[in-house]
Amino acid sequence: MQKKQLFDKTFLTFLVVGIVNTAFGTAIMFVLYNAFGCSYWVSSFCDYFFGSILSYFLNKHFTFHYQGTDWRSIVKFALNIVVCYLIAYSIALPLTRWCLESMHLSKPVVENVAMLVGTGLFMLINYLGQKFFAFKR
Repeated sequence: MQKKQLFDKTFLTFLVVGIVNTAFGTAIMFVLYNAFGCSYWVSSFCDYFFGSILSYFLNKHFTFHYQGTDWRSIVKFALNIVVCYLIAYSIALPLTRWCLESMHLSKPVVENVAMLVGTGLFMLINYLGQKFFAFKR
């Protein structure tokens, strides 16, 4: 039995899919926050709600070549997204505030930076969750 590696060829595919998915979701997030005045939480939630739908299909078929069509994989994927989202964005906002507090930046600037930090944290932990939980063979 071959030992499963943490970062293998699926990681490169995940990154490519992630670029497409992140561009899509991040555009939604920043438009909602900056153009429509939605809150940090509403904007980032919509990013991951709509982005996750795209991500599910792209990662299922192209990254992990998962053949299952059961509801279990959808539930596991959704659970992974929710947990990763809550962890990443709950860490990102206070961490960014703490790191930038001496700069006395406006709330919108700090929250825009926090959304970028949250995106990075989310991508890392989401990969691990998809590989070892949602699409585990």
